[in-house]
Amino acid sequence: MLKVAVLVSGGGTNLQALIDSIEAGKVKNAEIVRVVSSREGVKALNRAEKAGIETVVVRKKDYADEESYCSAMLKVLSECGADLIVLAGFLSVLPASLVKEYENRIINIHPSLIPSFCGVGYYGLKVHEEALKRGVKLTGATVHFVDEGCDSGPIILQKAVSTRIDDTPETLQRRVMEEAEWKLLPEAVNLIAAGRVRVRDGKAEIS
Repeated sequence: MLKVAVLVSGGGTNLQALIDSIEAGKVKNAEIVRVVSSREGVKALNRAEKAGIETVVVRKKDYADEESYCSAMLKVLSECGADLIVLAGFLSVLPASLVKEYENRIINIHPSLIPSFCGVGYYGLKVHEEALKRGVKLTGATVHFVDEGCDSGPIILQKAVSTRIDDTPETLQRRVMEEAEWKLLPEAVNLIAAGRVRVRDGKAEIS
């Protein structure tokens, strides 16, 4: 059984999609053992508690430096025996030493087709604002492994979503979540739990 820790900062819609997929049997051989939030009082924590999942809040600002923050995060993750870390709208930058400790065991969902509209500063509505500003006909979502860069790790899955002439950033955000994010993230966890994903020569391969 793959033990999954989900890191969140906000509403937790991707967390909910993963919870629902596990409960429905669409994701097999995986369980969410802990939800870690970078903020107190966010809806994602309520979602986790409702599902009977243990929650912990670790706020980066409570630590004097990155080393102490990293130690706290590593403790929280090791305590629950996490095999895989899922970033589901997690807005704090993970320390490089933590990323190295969990190499190819951290995945992230990003609301665009990487390498478009990604990297430093591209999160939330900003991604969709820029996509519409550029006039792209296709956008979407990407699940990738996390490395020491920003949205630069090996790509596991992608799904395209068409833009519409009357789209606003808000309507596009919602459609990307519904049509891509909420499907891709559970699918990626299911593939990893089945041992079907490996990284070779900097690329993720699915068997």
